[in-house]
Amino acid sequence: MKRIRVEISHGIGRITLARPEKKNALDQLAAEELTQALEQHDADPSVRVVLLDADGEDFCAGADLAALEEMLAAGADAHRRDADALGRVFTTMREMSRPVVGAVRGRALAGGAGLATACDIVLAEETARFGYPEVRLGFVPAMVMTMLRRGAGERRAFELVATGRQIDAREALDIGLVSRVLPAAEFPRQVNDIVARIAQSPPGALAAIKRLYYALDGRSFRDSMALGAATNVEARATEEFRDGVRRFLARSGGLP
Repeated sequence: MKRIRVEISHGIGRITLARPEKKNALDQLAAEELTQALEQHDADPSVRVVLLDADGEDFCAGADLAALEEMLAAGADAHRRDADALGRVFTTMREMSRPVVGAVRGRALAGGAGLATACDIVLAEETARFGYPEVRLGFVPAMVMTMLRRGAGERRAFELVATGRQIDAREALDIGLVSRVLPAAEFPRQVNDIVARIAQSPPGALAAIKRLYYALDGRSFRDSMALGAATNVEARATEEFRDGVRRFLARSGGLP
């Protein structure tokens, strides 16, 4: 791997963006390596949760503009391959069974903001900043809008992509782009604590939660209840659930 660093420990698969000299900017190779690492973690039975973080002061400054400049004269097919590579990162994050936690310090801009908001959980350090400045370059945050629109809602999402302005971690929390804002001095420790707690949960239950959560998109209330009931029945049939009930009753002395 040339653009990222990967390690696995205690049920946590860690993927680190490792181009701090480029503000962890994304090019086609970085996108391909991210997809490969995500798929490998999802297939590894020892991994229960994936943590996505970055080296350096910034999480990710977006697309590698130097790489894009080299492609300016390329044909549509080359640009489509480049765009599809990043799209596969986002769809892999959404479709994989393991939850993905993003730990964001510094700036997460353009595709970097999309990468953060594609995570299932986003933990932002209190000085982090998010933005979608593509419009200022005559560009469009085309794939990123899929996550942004769902996370922030139509009006706020459109304002962000139309103005290209940056927002701080607190505003990102207020509009639903991040899950929690953590103090700078405690950020690494609290991120590790949160991810370690997730890793302690049964993997089958985590996978079922993620699958059901996103399967509810666009469904009616009645259909959602039916899908939830079916998932409930499936979960009750697992050995994870049976062991969990037995352990709880043993600890509580049989009390509910």
